Amino acid sequence: MHEPYLAALEALADPERAEGMRSHHKADRVYLGLTNPQLNDLTKDWREALDVPARITVADGLWRSDIFEARIAAAKLLTQARLREDEEAAWQLIATWYRDFDSSAIADHACIAGQKRLLVDPSRIDRVEGWTRSEHMWTRRAALVITLPWAKMNNPKPADLDARERILGWAATYAADPQMLIQKAVAAWLCDLNKHDPERVTAFMDAYGDVMKPVARKEVLRAQR
Repeated sequence: MHEPYLAALEALADPERAEGMRSHHKADRVYLGLTNPQLNDLTKDWREALDVPARITVADGLWRSDIFEARIAAAKLLTQARLREDEEAAWQLIATWYRDFDSSAIADHACIAGQKRLLVDPSRIDRVEGWTRSEHMWTRRAALVITLPWAKMNNPKPADLDARERILGWAATYAADPQMLIQKAVAAWLCDLNKHDPERVTAFMDAYGDVMKPVARKEVLRAQR
């Protein structure tokens, strides 16, 4: 079912731009050279034309193609605040994609789709917590990216504050992680939280700042000024 949608992506291919993208993203896969506005226009039309079950099927096929733009399009197809049908099926699909993450662009788009599903049902954070213990760096990183909404809440409810503390506990276990992308994910979470709860960020940095890599620590300290 996904073949016509993949063909629509391929019809817009720009080989010269694709080569630059391959060099930039480094992951070894097919790149078509589409721009983000092109992907936005296509997936907007697809979302309007397809019901949720069909979107899930198409997204699954596009993701399995392992083409860069197809994976981005798969995530965009399922990025929606509310899904009237097959909500659980959409989450179940998104929650399998983390195993394939090897690129921040793909991972971040997939996590944005996942953020919507977590906000609908925060109990799904239980599943995400398992990602924090993975040996796969991208999976560990995804646990913080997909839960970013809890760093950005203006008026969190008590349950949201509990979730926020839980996620900060994960960040604490990451503080000494040697992987730079993990360090950047911790810093990004704290920088977003600093806009809403600077005192909590100060407490975190007092406890764990010394073991963070200097570049991540400096990023948070800069946000605190």
